[in-house]
Amino acid sequence: MATRTQRVEARVAPRDRARIDKAAALEGQSVSAFMVTAAAERAAQVIAARTTTVVPAEYFDRLIAAIDRADRAPRLARAAKLARKDRRIA
Repeated sequence: MATRTQRVEARVAPRDRARIDKAAALEGQSVSAFMVTAAAERAAQVIAARTTTVVPAEYFDRLIAAIDRADRAPRLARAAKLARKDRRIA
């Protein structure tokens, strides 16, 4: 377990505090442990939701197939050809 060195405080409405106390007791945890666990789980959910893109499998397969198909790039091909001919370092 990581050393706990940071402190977080929150003001809650009496009704919310009563619900938190009851839930913590039902889980057999201290209020502090219950709140830290709940906040950490919610933080993980929010981070995952905001940093992950989920697409249907068929869309993903079409995307990968499109990326794998080489597009014609005539200007790039000409530049590569010229670079092979002229090996000077500028």
